Amino acid sequence: MRLLGAYSVMMVFIWHSALLLILAADVTVYADVKLDCRPDFVSLVWTESRHQADMSRFRLGTCVPTSTSAREATFNVEYIDCHFRTMVTGDKVVHSNDLVYLSPGSQVQTFVHPVICVFDRPKGWAPIRYDPTFTTYGQSGLVFHMALMNDDFTALAESTRFALGSFIPIMARVEQDTHQPLLLLMEECIATTTPEPQTDHFYNIIGNKGCLLDSKMSRSRFEPRERSSEVKLSLQAFRFAVEEEVFIHCKLVAWDPDGIDMTKKACNFVKGQGWVLVDNPVHSNLCDCCETSCKSRWSRSVSGKRGVVQNAVLGPLTITQVGP
Repeated sequence: MRLLGAYSVMMVFIWHSALLLILAADVTVYADVKLDCRPDFVSLVWTESRHQADMSRFRLGTCVPTSTSAREATFNVEYIDCHFRTMVTGDKVVHSNDLVYLSPGSQVQTFVHPVICVFDRPKGWAPIRYDPTFTTYGQSGLVFHMALMNDDFTALAESTRFALGSFIPIMARVEQDTHQPLLLLMEECIATTTPEPQTDHFYNIIGNKGCLLDSKMSRSRFEPRERSSEVKLSLQAFRFAVEEEVFIHCKLVAWDPDGIDMTKKACNFVKGQGWVLVDNPVHSNLCDCCETSCKSRWSRSVSGKRGVVQNAVLGPLTITQVGP
């Protein structure tokens, strides 16, 4: 790609007191970007004037394009997707991510374009404080918890150090005293070395709307559910950032139990069987998309009519080497 060597401001939009800034370094002279920030989601359209680029190779954070054509890559995603980074600066809340292009046949990023959305800070909004073993979040009258547990999930973990290959028991729970029964799901989880999600250095644990991707290469598994409001995950300690601090970032979804579909599910990969739906193996066909793309209902707001979404993080924990 032919690149510009100067920084430039691409566009500024104001939408209901929301300020959108795109600061682009090394932007191709053959491309145009259209970005629309809304309170709950962002729409981005990248248009190339040439045919050389493969539009399917673009990524917004960890997300593939919602749609592509010969010269366009379109993303319609929520800030809770794609591992947007959220920061507070004074009276502003900043959502940021990177639009990247991956070289064909590899995962090497040959192009990076920063994407930034800035909104007025809502009253009462405060950054989350992290505890190594237990975190709590409140939203829409619900209280979400995520914790490191002992081996049989009966108490909090006594240590945050886990030997490579051992299990890291993780439990998530939602308290719903004033709500109709809700089904709690882990829709996405990644491991990073920072309290904030990263797009350039992470380990993908759960993705594609509830598919336990790590279970294809390990003994990791969602445990059988005892309560609809709880999720128990036995995560086999993986070879990522060994002997470093590791944070587990998850997107929790409290959802209408009658609304389970390809985008709201929990799926294990079972050797010899393939993908299996944890809550009802009879309907494991809902997990078939784990090998392709499980389409997102990106247009639904964070607090939709059928559920509530909450990002959560655990850590730091440490994965240790086995033996000398």
